Amino acid sequence: MNSIREDFAVFVHDGDKQLGAVRHVGSHEIRVYIENAGDFTVPLSAVKEVVDDKVVLDCGKLDADLRKAIGHAHFGEDPRIP
Repeated sequence: MNSIREDFAVFVHDGDKQLGAVRHVGSHEIRVYIENAGDFTVPLSAVKEVVDDKVVLDCGKLDADLRKAIGHAHFGEDPRIP
């Protein structure tokens, strides 16, 4: 996980839309900003993969508050705009 850097895009393993961005990288966790919800601490054990400046999270390893925030990350967006 040494390849994770601040400002990398954040996704979940079964999603195709960016949810937010990495704000800080620690030795055992990362802090991510989730759109419409703010910052969350994510253990590195919940990172499924890192590829092409993207961090992919495993939803099954995230706490309930973060999963709820992810579910609301794109509220308020116009679905007609790709």
